[in-house]
Amino acid sequence: MSANPARFTWLGHATVRVRLPKGEVILIDPWIEGNPSTPLPHGGVSLDRVDLILVTHAHLDHMGDVVRLAQSHQAAVVANYDLGEWFSSQGVAKVLGMNLGGSQVLFGARITQVRADHSSGFLRDGRSVYGGVASGYVVRLPDGFTFYHAGDTALFSDMKLIGELWQPRLAFLPIGDLYTMDPEQAAHAAMLLGCRWVVPIHWGTFPALVGRPADLKRHLAALKSAVEVVELAPGANWSPPR
Repeated sequence: MSANPARFTWLGHATVRVRLPKGEVILIDPWIEGNPSTPLPHGGVSLDRVDLILVTHAHLDHMGDVVRLAQSHQAAVVANYDLGEWFSSQGVAKVLGMNLGGSQVLFGARITQVRADHSSGFLRDGRSVYGGVASGYVVRLPDGFTFYHAGDTALFSDMKLIGELWQPRLAFLPIGDLYTMDPEQAAHAAMLLGCRWVVPIHWGTFPALVGRPADLKRHLAALKSAVEVVELAPGANWSPPR
């Protein structure tokens, strides 16, 4: 790991900012406007730079600000191929569409799109628009540190394969329940992945998302797991220990 590791910032719900050691910024599932848990535009958090946007699926609470931010920052957008075609039609100049199992290297980071068990679509002018398959991303940073952003997903046993193939040290896992895994399932996901740290996401934004980090910690303890839960407030930063 480099002497100057990446810095991860949870921006509420499923939005994560990753600042690479050389300053490039990756933004995952940007939903800022209308997000009741976002710290922006206050709280000392800035989106003054965005180089790359990763989108896990086509729900508003994961892609609501993709077009706006991609256009204002001339950022590249990575999404499943079908959703990428829609972003292109909306004026995003650089879309790097891909699909499950594929990888591409951007800003020195190897980005792999992996399975998620979830729906993907949105309403446009009163009609349902297909958003391609839902996904997660495994990202191996230039210094070798690897993290996994699960997007919205249920628990599935192939998370064990994600752990075996890519060995992510850090996982961003949804815990809210109703639309995704609950804390108990997320604890089992962390065990399958074999990760060292978990940041809970997709919780607390709305009353229906009842899962809490304390519940995740409790279930991990019951499994006698050494996984550490990194509980972040929206806008808080975390970097892996050197």
